Amino acid sequence: MHPAPSVILFTSLSGLGFGLLVFLGLGFPDVTGWTAFAFFVLSYLLAVGGLSASTFHLGHPERALKAFTQWKTSWLSREGWFSVAALLVLAAYGAGLVLLGTRWSLLGWLGAGLSLATLIATSMIYAQLKTVPRWHSPLTPAMFLSTGLAGGALLAGQVTAALWLLLLAGLVQVAYWITGDRALAQSGTTLASATGLGPIGRVRAFEPPHTGSNYLTREMVFVVARRHAVKLRVIALALMVVIPVLFLLLPFSHAWAALAALSHLAGVFCARWLFFAEAEHVVGLYYGRR
Repeated sequence: MHPAPSVILFTSLSGLGFGLLVFLGLGFPDVTGWTAFAFFVLSYLLAVGGLSASTFHLGHPERALKAFTQWKTSWLSREGWFSVAALLVLAAYGAGLVLLGTRWSLLGWLGAGLSLATLIATSMIYAQLKTVPRWHSPLTPAMFLSTGLAGGALLAGQVTAALWLLLLAGLVQVAYWITGDRALAQSGTTLASATGLGPIGRVRAFEPPHTGSNYLTREMVFVVARRHAVKLRVIALALMVVIPVLFLLLPFSHAWAALAALSHLAGVFCARWLFFAEAEHVVGLYYGRR
């Protein structure tokens, strides 16, 4: 699929923001007053900024509120409800820490759970799609969760947790790439199965459906050269996991921690670009692009 900047920002920033909110809700780091205020401002800027970016890809952003009405069937709608609930609950929890120096643990745990649910709902927007075999896998929610929690641990200054979660995120990302590369072939979806003409003989496209591009070819049919994909995967893994781990293994300093977080974010951006660019929507078969 064509990787729109808005969805890359959405999945990357909101993942980091809600990952940090999970740790803040659980009491990590144990801060109050202005220090707590700084952590909550950062988490809300990332979470709300990412959610806001998701509306940029809509043809009619003013209709975004209508998404909240489809919670029974839509993971996008559920994500909206979970995110709003998490932000409201943790706003009350944060107010207690900042203004009163009091930790209302029950609110924090509830907010952390809602933040986790938001990460899961975001991932299920993509994992539910059978039309994109690469996404239709348990590794998609595992990737979103592990990456979000690793970034959250980094931003929360939880060095030990961040080290293990970064390594886990790297392993899940590699597993996602390996299984994703053969997902379309293993799905059994071909031009023959799509048209139902397989029993007659070998099916091939006689000519393109039309001479110009359309919405489907612009949005759903995007091909990344294999050599470029490999290079980008190496860059993404190095920035997202390897470099932050190396920084965290050095004697702790705020400068190293900041560089680790920035490197991780850059790697997440790169990995998310690949997540969308390599998504082989089966509609590409109709246009002879697979």
